[in-house]
Amino acid sequence: MITLVKRSPKTNKLNSMELDTTSESLNEYYNGGDRLVQDIFPSLNVDEREFIMTGYTVDDWNEIHAN
Repeated sequence: MITLVKRSPKTNKLNSMELDTTSESLNEYYNGGDRLVQDIFPSLNVDEREFIMTGYTVDDWNEIHAN
């Protein structure tokens, strides 16, 4: 398990998420690997992958789509 901390582009708050992945997989993604995010992190759900890609949380998306 890895704890990833990212800043929300919506709220500017730091958020953390426990992810069942490896530092090697995160490094591959953040260093511009050729594979798609769902291929690098097949065991993670869409919300976890979104957090890795953008820093948006589920609450952020719920607020964005409520308007």
